[in-house]
Amino acid sequence: PVELLVSGSDDQTLHLWTPTSKKQPLKRMTGHQQPINHLSYSPDGRYVASASFDKQIKLWNGSTGEYLLSCVGHVGAVYQVSWSPDSRYLVSASKDSTAKLWEVDKETIGRQKRIGARETLPGHADEVYALDWSPSGGGVATGSKDRTIKIWKH
Repeated sequence: PVELLVSGSDDQTLHLWTPTSKKQPLKRMTGHQQPINHLSYSPDGRYVASASFDKQIKLWNGSTGEYLLSCVGHVGAVYQVSWSPDSRYLVSASKDSTAKLWEVDKETIGRQKRIGARETLPGHADEVYALDWSPSGGGVATGSKDRTIKIWKH
């Protein structure tokens, strides 16, 4: 298998690379309207999620770099994303003081270009800067500027 890498930039673009074989990117991935904050491959390698100051998360094909869909619903910059261990869910941390849970299924990806959050995780009093899934996939931890960490059961 070919080793792939995706980079995100302040110029609002992502690039798909094969770092062990070429010095030029395979694909330039466009669509965000502001700088990219974070990106993450799904554990199964099928998808890449990118988080941006433009308040959106975009999903891309992890092998080809093709744009798949946008996750819309945050009202502030999205700082970080994290995949569930089974690659079925994505969580996002935002300036809007929430985390959101997104369901990523094959049928939705084939039919829709925009999806809303399955759940909003409210309760922080300030920006949510960090989050991650538990290794079992049973919960999510979020960390906020409000100096609290919250644990959410899935």
